[in-house]
Formats: sequence, structure tokens, C-alpha cells
Amino acid sequence: MRKKIHFNKFNQTALSLELLTEEKVSFRSLEAAAQMIVDSDETAFIYLVSDEKEYVYFYIHEQVWPALKAALASGTKIEAISYNERLELINFHEELTYLIENIQGNGNYGEQMVKKVEATFLSAL
Repeated sequence: MRKKIHFNKFNQTALSLELLTEEKVSFRSLEAAAQMIVDSDETAFIYLVSDEKEYVYFYIHEQVWPALKAALASGTKIEAISYNERLELINFHEELTYLIENIQGNGNYGEQMVKKVEATFLSAL
């Protein structure tokens, strides 16, 4: 089973949008994979990171989406934070923009996911 790390909170700094997890996890062996997918059932965007063996899923939940919208508009870099460790999520803006464009009006993602993505991000594109 793939490891999932959930991000439900954020902190905006002058330099980045920090996605925060309450899970006790080390990022030391993780590397940004620069890819994103969607979990429509969880209403979440998933950023992929990898360790030596497999992908780890960074679930970015709906509570964070308004901050993501602002970060897209400003070009602010996105970082995942756990304890004092940080991991820059490279290619995040391009991947998220691509997903938003594909989700808009696309029932294959489920009505709830489409509705929430459109309500949050429609004016960001």
C-alpha cells in the first residue's frame, strides 16, 4: 500500500506557500517527482514524491485550495513542511494548472470534484 501524507493546513510566507502536515514523517529520503494526480473520492490533489522504493502521495485537501489559487496567481513556490524539514514541490504550478483545465466540465472526475474545482479555481486561469 502506498504511503499517504495529508496536508490540510498552510502557512503563507513572503517566499513560499507552506503546506503543513500534522503527521510525523521525515522528508529526508523523499524527492519531488514533479507530477500530480487527483483523488476524486477524497476531493484532493495528489503531488507525487518518491523514495528509493515507491511513490509517496502528498494529499492536498480542499481546505488548502484557496491558498493554492493565490499561489498560482502570484507564482509563489510551494513547499511541503514536516517539523523543520521542507521539500519544494517542483513543477507544481504547471501540474496543477493542467489538472484544473482538464477537470473543468469533465464529468469523468465526478460531479463533486468538478464543482469544487470550478468554484475555487475558475477565476485563477
